[in-house]
Order: sequence, then structure tokens, then C-alpha cells
Amino acid sequence: MATAAAGNEVAAKGGGKKKLIIIIAIVLVLVLAGVGALLMMKKKAANADEEGGAAEETHAPAAHAKPGTPPTFVPLDPFTVNLADKEVDRFAQVGVTLEVADPKFADQLKAYMPAIRNNVLLVLSHKTSAELLTVEGKEKLAREIRREAVRPMGIELDDEEEEDSDAPKKKKRKKKQVESPVTQVLFSTFIVQ
Repeated sequence: MATAAAGNEVAAKGGGKKKLIIIIAIVLVLVLAGVGALLMMKKKAANADEEGGAAEETHAPAAHAKPGTPPTFVPLDPFTVNLADKEVDRFAQVGVTLEVADPKFADQLKAYMPAIRNNVLLVLSHKTSAELLTVEGKEKLAREIRREAVRPMGIELDDEEEEDSDAPKKKKRKKKQVESPVTQVLFSTFIVQ
């Protein structure tokens, strides 16, 4: 009986060593995987910072277009909306064409067209005739349409008017500059009645 107990004790010690080796191997694999993931994230962050710095240096929105190639235009069906004038019923008929530098993005825009048209209609319906009859009002409308045209695709642009306002400057949070794939908003018709 003493030999049986001694044999079980030796087997238990041997099994403990195997468990310890397996545990050490698992911990080592997890540590290596964590280090690898950390290095990948640092590399992605460095690449994003480099791309962000390059985007801040080049302010020309058509920087993606190859020189000598014409831009791609995406015409939207004309919009007819009631304006937000309170004293009298007024409406506007506006034809909008979006200029994009990349033809692939033009195809992507067409896939989101119902949502884009909805956003533009909402922007137009909140305008008054007085706002739309000035050059500044039309320029502001073009900026808003440009912002709303890419929003359905998950691209959020900063409101450029906040930068232009004379309001006291608040501390700016460092945000990554997002360049819009829509380089320009062109009006093909603009009637306010």
C-alpha cells in the first residue's frame, strides 16, 4: 500500500508540472498577442496622424483629382420647397449639382440619393426668402448642402460658419479634419417666389 500511495504522489507531481507548463504557455501566447495588437494600434495611429497632417497642409479640396482630368458632376433633381417665411407664402425652386473628384464616390452618392435629397429638402425648408436672396445666404446654403450630402454616408463635416462667426472663440478641441469628397455645390437654377 505504501508503494501505491507513493506512485499516486509522483503522478500528481508530474501532472502539476504539465499544468504549470500549459498555463505558462497560454500566458506567454496572450502576452505576445497583446504586444502585437498594441504595436498594430500604434502603427495605425501613426499612419492616421501622418494622413491627418497631410490633409491639414493641403487645403485644396480637389487634391485627390488627377491634374488634367475633369471632375465628376452628380446632378440632383430640382427641389421645390415652401420657405419658412411667416408673413407670406413663398417657395423656392433650386437645382443643385454636386462636384466630386472621384467617379467611384459619385456612384456611392447615387446609392444614398433618397437620404441626400431628404437632407437637402430639410435644409431648404428652414430657409427664408430673405436668407436665400443674398449672396452670403446662397454661399451658406451651399456649405450646408455640402455637409448634408455626405452625412448619410457617415461623414461628419464641421460647420464652417462657426469658424467664420465673430462670436468669442471657445477652446477648440483637437478634432481630426475630415475632407469632404464633395468638392463643391453648384446651383443650376435658383428661383425664389
